[in-house]
Amino acid sequence: MALRGLRPIAEIQYFDYLLYGLQVLSDDLATTHYRTRGGQKAPMIISTRGHRLEGIWHSGSPLSMVINSIRGVHVAVPRNMTQAAGYYNTYLESDQPVLIIEPLNGYRLREKKPENIGEFKTPVGIPEILQEGSDVTLVTYGSCVRIAQDAVKQLKDFNISVELIDVRTLIPFDINQLISKSLSKTNKIIFFDEDVPGGATAYMLQLVIEKQKGYFSLDADPRTITAKAHRAAYSTDGDYFSNPNAEDIFEGVYNMMHDYNPEEYPKIF
Repeated sequence: MALRGLRPIAEIQYFDYLLYGLQVLSDDLATTHYRTRGGQKAPMIISTRGHRLEGIWHSGSPLSMVINSIRGVHVAVPRNMTQAAGYYNTYLESDQPVLIIEPLNGYRLREKKPENIGEFKTPVGIPEILQEGSDVTLVTYGSCVRIAQDAVKQLKDFNISVELIDVRTLIPFDINQLISKSLSKTNKIIFFDEDVPGGATAYMLQLVIEKQKGYFSLDADPRTITAKAHRAAYSTDGDYFSNPNAEDIFEGVYNMMHDYNPEEYPKIF
């Protein structure tokens, strides 16, 4: 349909089920523009949702699998449904195929209704600083943003100032190098998500530390906070212990500050 001039939106109920369509996305959709030397285009939107539900088939976050197999397709990871709607507006006017991963816990939020529905757009490849800070840069996306915001509030009570950044899109990623600019201010950085260890956090870490030359600004080892190295367990408690939570963020940031300045931030974990 996309090759014949339409703008289809393909809906996949949960992010975990993307595996069933991955071959077509990887071999066909992602390569169309490239292998035709720009002669063909497929402006298709793949709409799905994931993270923070329950059970091994509904709460997955296999971002590393996706970003390493569908290069050529944009990957948008909005933190709420307003941001997601902005991406639909953006890509309905674009010739670029995109995967939009809506946050499942975003359906439970009350958000202010935009006055320009159908018109407003969410920027592509441009992260957003949600909370300015001076001690640590915390980088995340999607459903993890709300978890990070809870931790940032707790850390403030311990005189730790966190700069919270929502990357918003993983492909393309931070085209203006906003994250490395934040790192040059805080000199410490943590990447946080629900993918497995070595997944999308490692992807972000490489782009910031290596490609954006962020290592010049480091006063402490860069760190990642991820899910456990397995699929999320059954039940609410299973999800809680399989996926990272606000306590993990608090502990990770506080321990980084302890290593940096143990006198001001004594060991509590």
